[in-house]
Amino acid sequence: MAGHTDNAVVINAPFDLVWDLTNDVPNWPSLFSEYASTEVLSTSADGAVVFRLTMHPDPAGRVWSWVSERVPDHGERVVRARRLETGAFKYMNLFWEYTEIPDGGVRMRWVQDFEMRPGGHADDEAMTAHLNRTTREQQARIREIVEKAAAERGQS
Repeated sequence: MAGHTDNAVVINAPFDLVWDLTNDVPNWPSLFSEYASTEVLSTSADGAVVFRLTMHPDPAGRVWSWVSERVPDHGERVVRARRLETGAFKYMNLFWEYTEIPDGGVRMRWVQDFEMRPGGHADDEAMTAHLNRTTREQQARIREIVEKAAAERGQS
């Protein structure tokens, strides 16, 4: 069995602002409450970025860190990403989709497909529940931050 999550949030802001702020990987510690730091390791002409994410310590004091690759496609309004250092996961693939809403705003959808390694700190079912909870929390936070930025710029 593999894990799968599919969550979305509507952000009342213009597409370009939503895209720019949510794809600014060096600024993710300000956007996501769970990330302590990001380190960009490389970028390519097509916009792909390889980076290290480090989380704040969990309740047990563990600090999780991994390297991911993120490939944005502005024209298609999607991002494909994957963990390069998989750690407790056998694999982790992510898909972000941005859809403009007719009455204004952007629906930002995140899909995560993964499989946990046997004997790790969580199985697929537990990680699915964890990721669904934290994804919803982070998407709500991002919505607030981006909508505030839009209002400050007179773009809401």
